[in-house]
Amino acid sequence: MSWLELEGKTALVTGGALGLGRAIGLGLAGVGVRVVVADINEDAGREAVTEIEAAGGESRFAACNVAEPDSVEAAVRAAVEAFGRLDILVNNAGVILPRLLVDPAGREELDAAMWDRVFAVNTRGQFLCAQAAARAMMADRQGGVIVMMNSESGLEGSEGQSVYAATKAAGICMTRSWAKELGKHGIRVVGIAPGIMEATALRTESYERALAYTRGKTVEELRAGYVNKSSIPLGRDGKLAEVADLVCFLASRRASYIHGTTVNISGGKSRG
Repeated sequence: MSWLELEGKTALVTGGALGLGRAIGLGLAGVGVRVVVADINEDAGREAVTEIEAAGGESRFAACNVAEPDSVEAAVRAAVEAFGRLDILVNNAGVILPRLLVDPAGREELDAAMWDRVFAVNTRGQFLCAQAAARAMMADRQGGVIVMMNSESGLEGSEGQSVYAATKAAGICMTRSWAKELGKHGIRVVGIAPGIMEATALRTESYERALAYTRGKTVEELRAGYVNKSSIPLGRDGKLAEVADLVCFLASRRASYIHGTTVNISGGKSRG
């Protein structure tokens, strides 16, 4: 039994097919957690399961659109049916779509449909997944942990990403509120706010073009900013595995008194 004592636990990781979610699934599997990869991207999700199993872990895939109640309930049910219980939810699925509030050029302006899409995944999705997972945990009467993937931008805002920041502010508030409600049932709710992380396949060229435009920069200038780590006190970007390690710790009984708060993992960088 490892120091974290997570062997045999079951985790559902939303957005687990790629990027940070995939790294979190691998990290949890590495300490003995049985991982259900939940994602709308079936091909990448099954590849993530294969990678976890190749590393010696136990995993299943569950197709999941986090904005749809029936899909979320089916994913939670699949986790319980596969492994007998659900102990950990990592509420990771999310989207970032850089847009300006007002764009005189009409190129990258936020509209109602875009607003609704981001909130559907980032906020409605966190709500639906937390609700379904909490029901399963309460029925099992063994408690559990809900990890909310939040962001520091939810407190300070982020240029060109107002709707994303708004959803993350909601996530921080939901973390606090649900902690007060669910604590009496032995369910801890904790948040994680990653800072600047190493690049993943999710940092696409179209995303970089839109973000650079909203910030009045060229793509080359934006990328140079990624390379320059002078604004980060530790002088480097974060590793996905480091966030995964934090998830593992917070999901364990070693963190049993951490509840209702969001932990920054940003190398000392703040937006204030």
